[in-house]
Amino acid sequence: MQPSQKTGHARSRCRRSHQALKPVNFFDCPKCNHPKLPHAACDNCGYVRPGLSLSIEKQE
Repeated sequence: MQPSQKTGHARSRCRRSHQALKPVNFFDCPKCNHPKLPHAACDNCGYVRPGLSLSIEKQE
């Protein structure tokens, strides 16, 4: 069964308005000022929170 009327640009774009990509929320590591994701270990120094840091091995 075919639709009786064409869906307008405004209606289809309004429906798709929530599908846009959200920007990634980086912030600086308090120890080395390297950008990192929240609630994750720093890729540069391994800092997670005060009293906890992970050992990071550098690959060549």
